Amino acid sequence: MEQTRLNAYHIMWLFVFFDLPVTSKTERKAAARFRKDLMKDGFSMMQFSVYNRHCASRESANVHIKRVKEMIPLKGQVSILAVTDKQYGEIVNFWGLKTEKLKEGPKQLELF
Repeated sequence: MEQTRLNAYHIMWLFVFFDLPVTSKTERKAAARFRKDLMKDGFSMMQFSVYNRHCASRESANVHIKRVKEMIPLKGQVSILAVTDKQYGEIVNFWGLKTEKLKEGPKQLELF
């Protein structure tokens, strides 16, 4: 039995970016359905139209890419980006400045 060792180059992250029309009730319903289907498939919302998902392997990522393709609404644009865990580890995220409450008032904390 052959054993495959998982490492940061085999583990994948999928990002789904989309811009869907929402001018009619039908389009809004299709966009909402797409977002709900992404969540059912294990994706997490990063922003309203950006979702991501961890996959244990390239094969697993391919399964989820196929599922996303099958759930895409008729109108709009959907992009899928696959990155390795190693590449994902290079992401720098900023959530804004945090404030610390002190007796003399709020003080801004530095990001780094």
